[in-house]
Amino acid sequence: MIEDKIQINEEPKKLEFTEHYKKMWPFVKPYLFRAILAILICIPIGALDSVVALSLKPYMDVVLVDKSSSSPAYIPILIIAFTSVQGFLNYAATYLNTWVGTKINQDLKRALYKKLLHMQTAYFDQHNSGFIVQRFNTDCDIACSGLLENLKVFVSRFFSSVSLVCVLIYNSWQLAIIAVLILGCALLPLSSVRRRIKRVVMGSVAEGAKIISNYTETYSGNKTIASYNLQSKIYKTYDDTLRNLFKLMIKMVQKTAWMTPALHIIVSIGIGAVIGYGSYLIVNGTITSGNFVSFITALIMLYTPIKSIGKNYNAMQVSFLAIERVVEILETEPTITNKADAKKLNGVHKSIQFNHVDFEYNEGIPVLKDINLNVKAGSTIALVGNSGGGKTTIVNLIPRFYDVKNGSITIDGTDIRDFSLKSLRDNIAVVFQDNFLFSGTIRDNILLGKEDATEEEINQAIKMACLDEFISELKDGLDTKIGERGSLLSGGQRQRLAIARAFIKNAPVVILDEATSALDNKAEAVVQKAIDNLMQDRTVFVIAHRLSTVQNADTIVVINDGEIVEQGTHEQLLNIENGAYKALYNAQFKSKKAA
Repeated sequence: MIEDKIQINEEPKKLEFTEHYKKMWPFVKPYLFRAILAILICIPIGALDSVVALSLKPYMDVVLVDKSSSSPAYIPILIIAFTSVQGFLNYAATYLNTWVGTKINQDLKRALYKKLLHMQTAYFDQHNSGFIVQRFNTDCDIACSGLLENLKVFVSRFFSSVSLVCVLIYNSWQLAIIAVLILGCALLPLSSVRRRIKRVVMGSVAEGAKIISNYTETYSGNKTIASYNLQSKIYKTYDDTLRNLFKLMIKMVQKTAWMTPALHIIVSIGIGAVIGYGSYLIVNGTITSGNFVSFITALIMLYTPIKSIGKNYNAMQVSFLAIERVVEILETEPTITNKADAKKLNGVHKSIQFNHVDFEYNEGIPVLKDINLNVKAGSTIALVGNSGGGKTTIVNLIPRFYDVKNGSITIDGTDIRDFSLKSLRDNIAVVFQDNFLFSGTIRDNILLGKEDATEEEINQAIKMACLDEFISELKDGLDTKIGERGSLLSGGQRQRLAIARAFIKNAPVVILDEATSALDNKAEAVVQKAIDNLMQDRTVFVIAHRLSTVQNADTIVVINDGEIVEQGTHEQLLNIENGAYKALYNAQFKSKKAA
């Protein structure tokens, strides 16, 4: 079965509806009056359906049966008046439902987006962009829009049904018993809808998320796709996802679409039974022709929406399942948070220490093993070693992108977990290998480091990042648009802009994660000069592939397979016979000499 083959990212927690209601209450409460008013308006909308059916009895008995000339002229006027009122109320209910639904939807999205912004880095490692968009955005639309619209339909139809049943009883209690019994039989299959569609809906959500990821990856990786001729491969992935969605859609039809024809058959049985028994009651004088016509009209008005109620009920159940997923996200708490009594970090005055630090991304697969480092304030420490050895992981632990599994990291003797996240990260500036730049201008991206920076501070950051000459040649200068993710800039320009952003932040700790490894020699020379400016009078962690860039570091630490194998100055490490650093250095030196 298709739902068994498709991997579902997360199964919602099994919460009772009352628990969902409690979780959603803070979002509904501010708009409660309008929400209740919208529901109350649906009562007369439904109840007024009975007016037409009820008015047919006197009209039939007086005009068509008795052939009386004194026809009740008020009946057509009454029908028009009540229908006009019903139309106005319908508009008011739709307006209020849309207003309330949009407000709740947006408040939910705000809460979810705020939650997303504070999720730990590991959360983004585990979930792709499609999952994020689906769970933090699309589910809100399904939960709010679908639920309120279908709630309006259900409330109006419920009270329409109640009023029409009253008309049935008024005209003939005998026929009403038959009609209500058939109605109960028609509604019985709806009780199992939720159970039948839950896994299919969850599978559709998972596949829908993959579709979003396909588009995101195609946009971001368009050059890679073109250069490696991956069009066929990427298309096949997309096509497979669409085929899975098709199978899920068909599975949904198989599980639910039978209800509509089944309801048609049940309803036709009810109408046939009423007509047969009603004819008998007319003949023996139990009811009049007017009673019968009024009854049949009310019955058809009652049964007609019932025949399509399965579709609305399915949509409502999909909305309830979306609420479950929204509530699940709202209940998700970041694993990296502040302690209740978190302290404020005010600079690094003595040292940053790693004390017997162990770390693993996945349970049982160690990445760092018993890391011990003592980095004095104002010094530069370089991390080198084989690829995948754990260098980036070490620096990612300092701003608490991840938390250690065992051991601790301290600043001036205090565990970094005892500091507030904001104050800790305010004291750290990071320049990555591939820095993320936001859409907007050069100025916008520099000011991310310090929103209230003065023009003098901006100009100083630009100068120290070696961007002044480049910016002076631009027509719009600092207000030049850089495109999405800085697509209109070269690699070296993007790196220098990131350095300017880090420089203006003026943090006492700087992390440089292979900031020049992706650049050519000319660009590297300019960026390296900017980096040298940034490193002045700061505690610096440098990850470098090119050893020529770290020879002047106060301490060089060689990390292989998650362990520190050597540490010392450049000269000290070169003097270690058969040392790991010496082997790396000689390999690079020989390759340069050969070139």
